[in-house]
Amino acid sequence: MDFCILTIFPEMMGAFFAHGIVRRAAEAGIISGGSLDIRDFAEGRHRVVDDRPYGGGNGMVMKPEPLAAAIRCARERRPGAAVILLTPQGRLFSQKTAEDLARSGRDLILVCGRYEGVDERVCRELIDEEMSIGDYVLTGGEVAAMIVVDAVTRLIPGALGGEQSAEKDTFGNGRLEHGQFTRPAVFEGREVPEILLSGNHAAIEQWRLEDSLKRTFLKRPDLLKLQPVNEKEKEILRKWCRELETIAGI
Repeated sequence: MDFCILTIFPEMMGAFFAHGIVRRAAEAGIISGGSLDIRDFAEGRHRVVDDRPYGGGNGMVMKPEPLAAAIRCARERRPGAAVILLTPQGRLFSQKTAEDLARSGRDLILVCGRYEGVDERVCRELIDEEMSIGDYVLTGGEVAAMIVVDAVTRLIPGALGGEQSAEKDTFGNGRLEHGQFTRPAVFEGREVPEILLSGNHAAIEQWRLEDSLKRTFLKRPDLLKLQPVNEKEKEILRKWCRELETIAGI
């Protein structure tokens, strides 16, 4: 799977692709990635990529000519690639979105907007989908592009060390991940849960399942609506409620 980032700050992407899981996946041939400088497609000595908006208003808008040329160049090198514009107006990027993109296997051309946005004619003619990483505004789409690449890469088979690593992550099964502990067994008077030191793998898995469900209930109950609890989870929650009633003396 190939990722091409269209940006006016390609140096930002070089460091990103040179570290962590993304770098290891690239070295293993699982993905490839890089950036394309939109300024290389701008005319004139100053390589201008923005201009004032028609109708007036604050800020500048990315000019259509250099951006369109950059997108077409990227598409010629990657036939069949999906062109995604990172913008606050797009569909919300989620774990499910990352899974769908990873499963599709399509190359991705990620367009990083800047200034007040992109000329609407480019959006209508050359963008396959607009995508947002959240309801807030960033200076540009570069950080959003990194998030998309990272989230998708780790879901591609072979990118992570363990076969089930991605599945057990937070949101991997629609629930928050259980708490994690490492050495020492006692830190500032707080002990690691005894069950994790028992060596009883079945009991440890049960503890992790229960802790995952409790964390989801307390921190992100909205996830329980998106993916309703099953019978096993219902029993865990009933047991937990009975324990709380006992502790509270209700």
